[in-house]
Amino acid sequence: MNTENFTPPSRRHFLAGAGAVGAAALMSGCVTSSSTGSSSQSSSGSVSLQSNLSSPQAKTAMQDLVAAYDKRGGTKASLNTVASETFRTQLPTYLTSANPPDLLTWYPGSVADGYARKNLLLDVSDIWQTGELAGYSDALKKLCTDSAGAKVFVPASYYWWGLFYKKSNFAKWGVQEPKTWDEFIALCEKLKSKGVTPIGLGAGGGTAWVASAWFDYLNIRINGARYHRELLAGKHSFTDPQVHKVFDKWAEVLPYFDPNGTALAFQDATTAMLNNRTGMMLIGTFFADAAPKDQLDDIDFFQFPIIDPSVPVAEEGPTDGYFASARTRHKAQVKDLMSYLATAEAQEIYLKGSSGTSLPTNPKAKDSGTPLVKKGRALIESAADVTQFFNRDSSDALQPTADNALTKFIAKPKEVTSILTAWQRDAQKIWSQ
Repeated sequence: MNTENFTPPSRRHFLAGAGAVGAAALMSGCVTSSSTGSSSQSSSGSVSLQSNLSSPQAKTAMQDLVAAYDKRGGTKASLNTVASETFRTQLPTYLTSANPPDLLTWYPGSVADGYARKNLLLDVSDIWQTGELAGYSDALKKLCTDSAGAKVFVPASYYWWGLFYKKSNFAKWGVQEPKTWDEFIALCEKLKSKGVTPIGLGAGGGTAWVASAWFDYLNIRINGARYHRELLAGKHSFTDPQVHKVFDKWAEVLPYFDPNGTALAFQDATTAMLNNRTGMMLIGTFFADAAPKDQLDDIDFFQFPIIDPSVPVAEEGPTDGYFASARTRHKAQVKDLMSYLATAEAQEIYLKGSSGTSLPTNPKAKDSGTPLVKKGRALIESAADVTQFFNRDSSDALQPTADNALTKFIAKPKEVTSILTAWQRDAQKIWSQ
């Protein structure tokens, strides 16, 4: 999908509309899930909600949310939780089936716009005019609007990416958070000298997309967020010298990656970090929904290192929420549920039931207030720009081309030229559709 006509909001536009809560009005929740079920609409007349939020705490939080909605009387909702990677691959099938789910968890921006251009999403512009959605920031309104001008998404939460580690381990190893790339390399070298594998990855087992975080961050640190978005929209080539610089820098740190990085799913890589087998991991806060709650207080993160101080600092701050099938037979009921999911009450219920490491999009909703969350909010609010994530700033269709190219690079970095040539060829096929 060519996203030439879709421009994600900058951090400046976001903060201008966010009021006192700052960046809390721009992004959202979790990326993971697991369970199975049918993709068909509920036969009982209730609104079917297809969710990819299946890690234990996130799934429980969604169940709490639906239960709270049902207690209000009137429209009922039926929750169907699907394993995250199954959901990811089946989403186009869900939306194009003759009997699709009424409402689905997913992402706004370029991803939602891609489905909206195919007339697969319900126009919910009217519910943005009343209730709590009317008080959302201008940046969120823009993020949830498709390229034809219709609002097709309701955001629920946002989160941040960073290099996560255990505070007790850093203290034990006598190391501190780095700020620059040189300090980061020095940290990796020190950990390696102590017999610790410095960096976990988790780009195997169906979660190859995790590797895109390394590409995203290196690109926005070296070439900036604007170039990054333009590249993902097909305005530049993956064979450009600027992209080669990204991979040259990545090659410097590859020796410190877990050799099993492309064999382990991110859930297993997270476990390896929590069990002290690796030192740190570039990941989003969604990983905490699968972590033991008694370990959350020991988890901390640091900002992806600065490489070129002259490049405005951008951060990855993805938004999650809901869009509805254009083919739903319960339009009024779906809109009622979506309006509820946008309320402060609903978002606080979700945060209470989950790990609490995401941030609500409703400007009146309270986050968990933990030191980790305060630090994450400050990271996003201090950023010069906010990107979403590779597929969210491009399309779900482009993500597999990145998965293929990046895992090949990690395995055979000396073949980068041929890998980037092949990536550009594969991406061009997507952009030309």
